[in-house]
Amino acid sequence: MTPDQLIRPEILRLSAYHVADATGMVKLDAMENPYSLPDNLRTELAEKLGEAAINRYPDPHAAAVQNALRQAFSIDADYAIMLGNGSDELIQIVASALAKPGATLLSVEPSFVMYRMIAECTGLRYVGVPLRPDFSLDEAAMLDAIEREQPELVFLAYPNNPTGNVFERAAIERILAAAPGLVVIDEAYHAFAGGMSFIADLARFDNLVLMRTVSKLGLAGLRLGYMVGKPGWIKEFDKIRLPYNINVLTQVAAKFALDHVSVLERQAGLLVEERARLMSALSVLQGVQAFPSDANFILFRLPDAAKVFTGLKRRGILIKNLHGGHPLLDNCLRVTVGAPLENDAFLAALRNELELDN
Repeated sequence: MTPDQLIRPEILRLSAYHVADATGMVKLDAMENPYSLPDNLRTELAEKLGEAAINRYPDPHAAAVQNALRQAFSIDADYAIMLGNGSDELIQIVASALAKPGATLLSVEPSFVMYRMIAECTGLRYVGVPLRPDFSLDEAAMLDAIEREQPELVFLAYPNNPTGNVFERAAIERILAAAPGLVVIDEAYHAFAGGMSFIADLARFDNLVLMRTVSKLGLAGLRLGYMVGKPGWIKEFDKIRLPYNINVLTQVAAKFALDHVSVLERQAGLLVEERARLMSALSVLQGVQAFPSDANFILFRLPDAAKVFTGLKRRGILIKNLHGGHPLLDNCLRVTVGAPLENDAFLAALRNELELDN
């Protein structure tokens, strides 16, 4: 007996999510915060981790972390919170809960690749609605698709990954009103979006659930995502969540970091400033089209993305090559906003590569 005789055909057709080896590189490919916690906080955190009861199972609901999230991000007590091992696990939980035979997950394209991948893994039919060439939301096409497909589940990233832009709020509200099923707004990059959020709209829309992660804020290594919604939704999703999915060390570290969220928010502010500097520098380079971003990365297009991507790697700079992922992303690269010296190294390498082409 071989795997292809037993494993579902749609799984056999998938490719595993690829993570590039960044050893020895300036790593600007994964939307990570380049800054560590200050030394005094790292010392204090080490002491708390040393006291963690790793011989015991963790709190199954991570109540202390939930309370810290409420305090840090002003989440109303009327809404329930569920934690996931990264937002990927939460996407999988929601998809699994709604994966009735023939059910549909609808999203825009290009967007976060895990929406499609998890839809296929859970047996949902996936429908992708293309964005406009400038990566804005095609509201008419979305509303037509909702009317035609009657999706059980809609995912919208706000800001969108990999394009970096936020879609028009009024258009999203009309999508929420038209959708017959659940709409999940994924605010993974909310820390860089100048306060733009749908968290206050949970009271207005019964079919809205909000998803976030603390990864982009500077805690990527903890793998902690969270979902906020009315208790009726979270109660059902919690039935699928595996027991003890947030380990003891993550709970201790996350609570500690959230108790010092002002440090993380200051770091996010520095990255927003660097994003503006990067955008200005990219915008004056001949042949480069940089797209506006409200996230901690910038998408840009140039005549030969594959060649420049390879050249940057050769120079020790790792960014993300999106060419070939979707027709709208032809010759597009995505660079994470790093610390000033990392951004300087990227810009110098990019300028050298562009000079070689001239």
